[in-house]
Order: sequence, then structure tokens, then C-alpha cells
Amino acid sequence: MKIREIRGKNQNTYMKKYLFVIALLFCAVLMHSQDRYFINSDTRLYTSANTSAEFLGYFKYGAEVQLLSESKNGWYKVKADNLSEGFIPEKYVATRLNAADIKVKDNENPILEGGDNYYGGNHLFVLVAGLKARAQPDKNSKIREILYTGDPVAINYLPKNPEEWVNISGSFNDEYAKFTLRKFVGKRPDFNTLLKDFDKLDVTNVTERKTVGERIVELAWNSDNATLAPAYQRYYEVVKQLNDPKLLADTELNIAIAKGLAKHKKQEEITAFTKKSEFVIKGTKTKSLFLTQKDLEKTLGKPAKKATISDECGLYISEVFYYYPDLEASVDEKQNKAEIIKVFINETNKLVFTTGAALDGSLTEKAFIEKYGSYIGASIKNPHSYSIPLEDSEFRIEFKDGKLFSIEIFYYC
Repeated sequence: MKIREIRGKNQNTYMKKYLFVIALLFCAVLMHSQDRYFINSDTRLYTSANTSAEFLGYFKYGAEVQLLSESKNGWYKVKADNLSEGFIPEKYVATRLNAADIKVKDNENPILEGGDNYYGGNHLFVLVAGLKARAQPDKNSKIREILYTGDPVAINYLPKNPEEWVNISGSFNDEYAKFTLRKFVGKRPDFNTLLKDFDKLDVTNVTERKTVGERIVELAWNSDNATLAPAYQRYYEVVKQLNDPKLLADTELNIAIAKGLAKHKKQEEITAFTKKSEFVIKGTKTKSLFLTQKDLEKTLGKPAKKATISDECGLYISEVFYYYPDLEASVDEKQNKAEIIKVFINETNKLVFTTGAALDGSLTEKAFIEKYGSYIGASIKNPHSYSIPLEDSEFRIEFKDGKLFSIEIFYYC
């Protein structure tokens, strides 16, 4: 009986010690999971706790890491934002960054700092055309974004191996993380160098000419408008060789856009052109894009749907929105006011500019570019969608199947 009692006491003591150790480990894990850790100077990710060891990649000041161990002999085992694991000196890890940090520069670190007129933080640039950024470091994972030659991307940790993955979102958060291979990012491509590379290629090497031509065009869209003409001059040569009707039509449309952008109007000219614009909805004119709620319902009847939106910037006259097949409007029911937000263009709906020129259902995309190309903003990332700036907002003009589809007023917050 006594032996059993003694054993019972020993078992209880053992269990208490075991639970205490588990609690300590849990607290340590919890501590690390709650805190965020940052690199307060340039450093590298080493394969072992020794600066003479091989290294896996480069950290730039401000990079976030996850701690995988307690400090041991002045080193932490960490995880980088591309999920690589290795070791870094403890002195370069901090829970916050401040202006007093003494930054040690690594001259071999390829990551660029902010302040180059392209990106405000640590970054590199996309080197290839139509780069797929994925949700995980896996070529079969979800495509989160398509990036273009010359796009700046946030990079805080850069692996040394060109075949490894790099996180180009600057975030550990699974919701925002984006990955691509290291070999597809680097210093910003030089436009004139790409032109020379294209011109050196044999005319019969259509595949390579198309690859380089696509990079030239994308980089031109990420550069000055003046670069678009020489870019499309070369790319169009390849497109004609390929003889793809759709690609030919799209390229010819983009060439027309490029010509318009090269002659872009001054802001005061655009403002004068759009200042007194108004919609015509089933024969009813709006006054500077406004009308009364009564006139709105008289013209279109009761809305098919009403909803309340969150308007944190205070952009609209009301958070109550009316939705019709013809348009969307913000409506102040107490003040009897309606503000047109989006109009779907058809045979009865149109936008009339100060000069009397109109965007209506008969307008093709090609004709729109020819007439108004010098007034618009355009991007290769949003084909068939254009903008015309207003004083505190802009018209967003969308085409579908070559015909004018909708015009939206987008306010700047």
C-alpha cells in the first residue's frame, strides 16, 4: 500500500513537471506567434549558425521573418517570406524598426531600395512578359496576378538560386502572398537595350522575336508614352508574320491608342472638354451628372434593387444606391437628389460632352480611339477600358465586343 502511494506521488510529481514544461513551451510558441520580427540591417540567410557557412539568400532592411527557435550562441533559426529556413545573427532581429537603426549595407545584395521613382520600398522588377504570380511557391498553385515587363515588385528576401521561389508581395499573409521564380526578377530592363536585342535577331526567328517584342511592348507601357511607337513598330512586324487575325486587330487598335497617347492633351484642355458633361437617360438630361430622385423614378420607375454601401471617403451624396438595368445612382431620399454613378450605354443612353460630342451606343471602340485618343488614359493591363480625367474624379469607359458598354464616374478618395 505504501509502495503504491509513493508511486502515485512520484507519478503526480512527474505529471506536474511534464505539464509545467509543456506550458513553458506553449508560452514560448505563443510569444513568438504574437510578436512580429524584422531585419534591422542587410544580412543573409545562412545554412548554419556561422557567417563562414554557405548562404541561401539576401535580406534587406525591413524584411519580416518568423522565428523558429530561441537565440542560441547569438543566432536565430528563422523562416523567410518565401518559406526558406536558415540562420541569421541575433543582432539583426528586432520587434520594431526606427530611425536610429544603424544599417549595415551589403554591397552584393541585389535588392533595390525605394526612391527610384518606381517603388517606395525594397523591390526589383519583372524581366519577362505576362509573368504569373502564384499564391504558393508551386507552379500548379492558383494564379493571383499577371505581371508585366518593368513592373516593380516588393521583395525583402531574395534567394541566391535563380530556380528558387521569391515572395513578391513583401507579406507572410497567405491572403496577399505572391510567388514567382527568382530568375524572372532583377534590375529594371533597359528599353533601348531590348530594342537592340530585337534588331539583332534573324527575321526568320519568329518565336524569339515574339518573346522579345512582347517584353518591349510591356516595358513601353511601363515607361514614357514616347516609347510606345518604336515598341509597336517592332512588335507589329512579328504579328504580321504570325498572321493571327485577332492578334492583328488587337495590335492595330493598340497602335492607334499609342498614337493618341503620344499627342495627349494638357489637363486644362481635357477639363474644358468635360466640364459641362451630362448624361442623357431615355431622353432625360442630367445636370452635371445630377438629377432629382423624382425625375429618376419618373424616367426609370422604381429601382430593381436598393442597397446601402459603406462610403468611408464621403464620395457620394448618399450611401443609398439605386440599381436599374440602365444605370446605378447614389440617392439622397430626404433631399430629393440623385447622383449618376454608372450608365449602361444603349440606343437611349449616352454621355454628351461640353462641345456637343457624344458617346452613344453607335460608337465603336476603334472610332472612339480615333476621335478621343488624345484625351484618354489607357493601360495594357486593362484592355478595352479607358479613362478621361475630371476635376476630382474620372470617367471610366468600357467597351465589349468593340461596342461601348458602360461609363462610370470614379471618385478619388
